[in-house]
Amino acid sequence: MGRAVLLCLLAILAFWSVDVARAEDAYKYYTWTITYATKWVLGPEDQQIILINGQFPGPTLEAVTNDNIILNVVNKLDEPFLLTWNGIKQRKNSWQDGVLGTNCPIPPNSNYTYKFQTKDEIGSYTYFPSTRMHRAAGGFGALNLYARSVIPVPYAKPAGDFTLLIGDWYSAGHTGVQKILDSGKPLPFPDGFLLHSHDGPTFTGDQGKTYMFRVSNIGLSTSFNFRIQGHKLKLVEVEGSHVLQNTYDSLDIHVGQSVTVLVTLDQPVKDYYIVANTRFTETVYANTAVLHYSNSEIPVSAPAPDGPTTEVGWSIDQARSFRWNLTSNAARPNPQGSFHYGKITPSRTIVLANSAPIINGKQRYAVNGVSHINSDTPLKLADYFNIPGVFSVNSIQSAPSGSDASLATSVMGASLHEFIEVIFQNNEDTMQSWHLDGYDFWVVGFGSGQWTQDSRKSYNLVDALTRHTTQVYPKSWTAILVSLDNQGMWNMRSAMWGRQYLGQQFYLRVYNPTPSLANEYDIPSNALLCGKAVGRTHP
Repeated sequence: MGRAVLLCLLAILAFWSVDVARAEDAYKYYTWTITYATKWVLGPEDQQIILINGQFPGPTLEAVTNDNIILNVVNKLDEPFLLTWNGIKQRKNSWQDGVLGTNCPIPPNSNYTYKFQTKDEIGSYTYFPSTRMHRAAGGFGALNLYARSVIPVPYAKPAGDFTLLIGDWYSAGHTGVQKILDSGKPLPFPDGFLLHSHDGPTFTGDQGKTYMFRVSNIGLSTSFNFRIQGHKLKLVEVEGSHVLQNTYDSLDIHVGQSVTVLVTLDQPVKDYYIVANTRFTETVYANTAVLHYSNSEIPVSAPAPDGPTTEVGWSIDQARSFRWNLTSNAARPNPQGSFHYGKITPSRTIVLANSAPIINGKQRYAVNGVSHINSDTPLKLADYFNIPGVFSVNSIQSAPSGSDASLATSVMGASLHEFIEVIFQNNEDTMQSWHLDGYDFWVVGFGSGQWTQDSRKSYNLVDALTRHTTQVYPKSWTAILVSLDNQGMWNMRSAMWGRQYLGQQFYLRVYNPTPSLANEYDIPSNALLCGKAVGRTHP
């Protein structure tokens, strides 16, 4: 009798747990209006910036795992515009990715409503414009995803939650920067370095309490180091992964990356500098904010604490210290370590070598000798409508061939449920940052020089973290493993936006020839049509 009652109680608890989880899959509705404004940001003069609902940076978008986001973007600019959601996987739904290979840009004085779910994700992310060089003028913001109430997190609830968007800045604005790139010149060194926050520039907390800081690199080209004077940074989450909670004096954050740290206010009562400075640059820019103890009457005092500047080895050692927390869950109840990625044999190895060729007398950037050019017809629409002449699969090879660089709309084919090894080979003497839409991936290795098969001996096949953007150090390689479980047309690109704009990107077409809504959603009823897709009919 007792066992029967126990089983009945367990069944009731399971029912209510599922019901609570479903109830939390809320629908959240937004309307964002995109406009220009003239404002002083940096340098001697005001410049044109991009606002969202009158805000610069844009509003912080906050949601819970599995929330459904219905977001109407009204474009009041004089140019077509798109937003992309950096790190949101868009499960089965590359239709909502917001890049030129998946979506027609929103025309001026028009609108488009994004509809996507934050499926099985937690953590700190960003959004930004993917069209032209609009990102250089703003239009970006934070996207913070919180765990469902039924899912525990591996730390106590902090007393406060602060978001910082940090990055380089160009006084020429998006039109000036775009003219430089279109003229065949590389992106110049930035004019400055900014720290944006709707919570700052003074961040106030009580002595003895612990606060969360979400820090993202929203810049175009430059890594930075982040630190708080006199305080330790406990790293707890990186782009959706809960990590071993190591403490650091400072953290390197590369273009397109996000981290979440906990900071305990355990120092004498006064004010302290929050500092970020550029990394791997001859000229070092820095910017500061203030951590203010609530009962402090002592202002910050110079000098602000120094951090690393050009040291590459220091940064590599730190990157290798980031480890997955195998016993913690992320967005789902099962432990992260229950997926033994290191025991899976990859179906193939893809080597991606970036380069900086001159093509037709102009600076371009390329992957395996192909410098990507966007088609007037989004690749996803061309694929759906079977429109010929837009792209060909395997127009980019899976390893560098050594042939002269060329221009092409580059698409690489892959099969749904492949498990692949990708090597980012950087033969240039510059930092690189690579991002893959639709996925996160295990960053299993960093190394100098040329990658070889023997390099696999150094891989971390036990507790490498997953993330959506990884750095590649100068004249070095980075290795990742990816489980291709998300069908669609996915952008793999340089997160350094000038390089992306001039061709360092391609699309990974993850495909199953048998149509199934279990693998991929159908084209949205409100999909914008452009290029060769104009006039086509869809549900």
